[in-house]
Parts: sequence; structure tokens; C-alpha cells
Amino acid sequence: MSLPAWDDVEPIALDTAPVPAYGSGSLADLLPTLVAHQGVPGYETPVIAELAPADRNCVFLIDGLGWEQLKAHPGEAPFLTSLLASSRGGTGQPLTAGFPATTATSLASVGTGLPPGAHGLPGYTVRNPATGELMNQLRWNPWTDPRAWQPYPTVFQRAHDAGVHTAQVSSPAFESTPLTKVALSGGSFRGKLSGEDRMDLAAQQLAAGDRSLVYTYYAEVDGKGHRFGIDSDAWRGQLMYVDRLAQRLAEQLPPRSALYVTADHGMIDIPFDENSRIDFDEDWELRAGVAHLGGEGRARHVYAVPGAVNDVLTVWREVLGEQFWVASRDEAIAAGWFGPHVDQRVYERLGDVIAAAHDDVAIIASEREPKESSLVGMHGSMTPVEQLVPLLEVRS
Repeated sequence: MSLPAWDDVEPIALDTAPVPAYGSGSLADLLPTLVAHQGVPGYETPVIAELAPADRNCVFLIDGLGWEQLKAHPGEAPFLTSLLASSRGGTGQPLTAGFPATTATSLASVGTGLPPGAHGLPGYTVRNPATGELMNQLRWNPWTDPRAWQPYPTVFQRAHDAGVHTAQVSSPAFESTPLTKVALSGGSFRGKLSGEDRMDLAAQQLAAGDRSLVYTYYAEVDGKGHRFGIDSDAWRGQLMYVDRLAQRLAEQLPPRSALYVTADHGMIDIPFDENSRIDFDEDWELRAGVAHLGGEGRARHVYAVPGAVNDVLTVWREVLGEQFWVASRDEAIAAGWFGPHVDQRVYERLGDVIAAAHDDVAIIASEREPKESSLVGMHGSMTPVEQLVPLLEVRS
């Protein structure tokens, strides 16, 4: 690709990054708000002030359905579109996912009620300080002790301990995964293969207690977006399907219930050209001094060899600074990218250098990440198309 001369580059100022609304309107604030209204100890103050109490709460998380994508497709999602004004307690506003805007991080934020700097799943792949290896936090590879990696109890567990009927309704394949254990465990897990069966069972579980907290999930909007892009017929077909699922669940709500339809991140299609896909494996400048390349295309954790941190930061900022927010670890922490604080056990999981996409570009790695590099739709950064997620509401 053709890059400007280094002397001509004016890096994007870090204070222009739209930091997630931790503590007032992020995914991490949703469950603490719901269970505060249900009287669960430790959650005395609702965090998202706009949400009204309900005895029975259901969260339906649609993987990959960002606010901007939903607003752009009213024909494919008439039911969800009809609920846009209900978002975030009737304000018609979205939530922010958190950084990075990626599934493992967001699900941990939802389930623990904590930002990434506390729960410690701060990216798709991050370095394990104990081994020096990259760890994929979605697939949990290589294996590490889940409870050591994420020691905090989930909101589901604390609600269950307080006598709230708590259930997760999802694909049976997720029942025993480490990510489920550290992010979504507590109460019962109910596995159902079809989307329709999940909606029906979620409604039944919601009715099973005087106070209930039920979570259900659908993955394939994200899956089709990654493979075919959010401009594809396959993606639009999934949106049409999940719109019907949401309506099916809404029509079965028992009395005194609130249904919240949300997502873990949005998505953006990245063109297949050398200006849009910067290949780390073919760029000697970006590779120089780098021991490990973590994260994903639009939210990179970069781990330098000993003694090379400042050089790597300088080069990445000079090469990419017009297209990415490029920060040192301490700069990203000070800016609040991962929340108001970062636990000590999490500190060295973060990259020495962190690059978050500002433009419609990605840093791929064609040799070391061939599958991820071939994806059409991507996500991870702090742009509105990735960061903003709905919080649509139906009450009975």
C-alpha cells in the first residue's frame, strides 16, 4: 500500500476516541441495573438511570447486531425497528459495547457487570503474562484455569444466590465452555438448538419465578456478517429471522416482565484491497520489534520484544496514526479505554501498544491468521458502527 512520508503524518489525537460510557450506559451496566431493581445485595443503585424496575427480566443478546446496522435495515427488521424509540428506557438512545467491541469481551462485561479492565478478557487474543503466549479468549486456547483468569462472580450467580430464578437459554454447545463458566454461569443452563425453541423456553423460564433473570442468545447474525458481510443477502436473511424470533419471545412474556434486546457489538465490511487491509505479515516496518500480534484486525494488542516498546510505539504511530488511534498501554488505560481502572492481574494482558481503527481499515495477518484475515465483516474498535448497540424494550 502507499503510505505518506513519516514527516507528513499527524497522528489522530487520542482524546478524540469515543470512549465507551462505562458507569452510565455500557453493556457492563445492564445486569447490575436490572438486579438492583430486583433487590439483589451488592447492587443497590441502578446504573442505567433510564431503566424502570421489573420483577422478571429477560436479556436477548443478538451477536453482531449493532445499532447502526439495525437502523439501516427497517425493511428486514420491522419488529425491532418498531422498538427503536424504546431503546435505553424510552430515550431512543443506544448503549456502548466497551473496548474492544468483540464477543468475548462483551459477553464477559454483560455477565460480570464489570468493564474489561476488571473482568480481564480485554480482547480476542491477548498475552498470558504467566506463559508469554497469546491466548484466544473466545476459544480458550491454550487452556488456562478459567477461575484464575476471571475470578469475579457473575451477576447471574449473585442473583441466583439472592433467590432470583436465573437461567441461560442458548445452544447446547455453549453449556460447558470456559467462556460460559467465567461470564454467564449461575442458576441453570438450558440448551436448545433452534431459535424458536430458545424463545419459547426463555419465556417459560421467565415465568418460573416471582423474580426472574433470563438470558438468551443468537449467534448467526454475526456469523453471516463475518463470512459474507453486512451488505449480503445471507446477512439480511439472518436479520429477518432474528426479527421474527424477537417478536415470538415478546408475544409470550409473562406478567410483570421486561424484555431487553441488545447486542455485543456492531460490524463493518472491510474492502479487499491493500489500502483497506494492511498486512502485518508483509510489512517489515510494523513487524520490527514485535514479539506477538494480538487482538483482531480493528483492535490490535501489540507486544514488543524487551527494550523495543518505545520504538514499536513510534513506528506504529507514524505508519498508522492517520487511520488508527495508536496508544501505549498506559495511555489507553489513562484514557479509560478499558474502564475506570485496570486490575493488576490484567495490566500485562494489554498490549504494549494498542491500535484501534478510526477509518474503514484493518490490520490483517495473512500468514499467522489466515481465517480471520479472510473475513468480510469485522469489528473491535470504538467507531459508532462497532461500538453502539441497541437496548430495545418490551414490557408486559
